[in-house]
Amino acid sequence: MNLLMDQRRTRRFKLQLPLSITRSGVARTTLAGRTKDISSSGVLFTTDREPDVASSIEYVITLNHDGTQPVNLRCVGKIVRMERTPPSLGEGPLAYQVAATLERYEFIREQ
Repeated sequence: MNLLMDQRRTRRFKLQLPLSITRSGVARTTLAGRTKDISSSGVLFTTDREPDVASSIEYVITLNHDGTQPVNLRCVGKIVRMERTPPSLGEGPLAYQVAATLERYEFIREQ
């Protein structure tokens, strides 16, 4: 039996959506990324720059980004894992893959 699958208690959905880190710890920041998968307890995403591994993180996932009225999901959690990933066949710089918890969230609609 796969130990990794045993640790996951919630279903993961493979979704590639725009994500931005807006706060890391107590400092405001702007760091863009893309989700790889999302569950009710967390998110796995990639970003070009290394985020600060801090006690808390605030990030925004943009849902319906191609629609006329984007909906943002503002989330608060903690970074639980981060690793460097090599570039994919010359497609840009070294990236970081980051796993973060999803402890609180709220929907924000653009006016």
